[in-house]
Amino acid sequence: MSIAPLDRAPLSSVSPVTTAPIAAPARRLQAVPAGTEARGFALYVGLDEFKALDSGTDLSSVVEQLKGLIAQLVPSAETYAAVALAPAGAGGRDVDVVRLALQDPAALAKHRQVVEEPEKVRTGVVIDISRKRVALDGETAPLTYKEFELLQYLVLREGRTIDRAELISSLWSAADDEIPNERTIDVHVRRLRAKLGDYEDIVRTVRGVGYRFDRHADVTIRQATTPSPDFF
Repeated sequence: MSIAPLDRAPLSSVSPVTTAPIAAPARRLQAVPAGTEARGFALYVGLDEFKALDSGTDLSSVVEQLKGLIAQLVPSAETYAAVALAPAGAGGRDVDVVRLALQDPAALAKHRQVVEEPEKVRTGVVIDISRKRVALDGETAPLTYKEFELLQYLVLREGRTIDRAELISSLWSAADDEIPNERTIDVHVRRLRAKLGDYEDIVRTVRGVGYRFDRHADVTIRQATTPSPDFF
């Protein structure tokens, strides 16, 4: 059996293929807003002298090598190195100390916030049934009347899971402008939890059933001298 040769065009008739280098598209820095241009960058390096010595080098050598790398990548680039100084034994992460010492705006803003805003004293949750008021760490929570009624209903039935239908029938009447259904009751609970902040988990979800109030060590309930008409 013979195989017919493939027809091939003479080499002289084949046009040479040329390839041109394709330049990679320039990536725009996300931190550069429209109408501005990037003129350089700051690289904060957290590295003290002892860590450098442990790695067999020193800060001066690291700086010179970084400057040499930049000159190799972009010969026309200008560089300037500054060393951040801190009191001996100042503590903290090296890179945070460097950013603060070199006046990094984000680090300065964070430091100013820590200094100006003392640590919040946590006093827990106070649910005052008599005054219809909830305090979170000493500050009044901005609950609406219906949100407080919802929380109070669960609080007075501590440990019992209340289904959505019971919440609707007990807390809403035909005179209300809007009566939620079993699906939208979740929205009311979500809003209540959002206003409880760090203490949102005192209102528990029992999947497929409803909601329950769980007493925590940091929750105080103040009731009136007479029983609440909401308690059965």
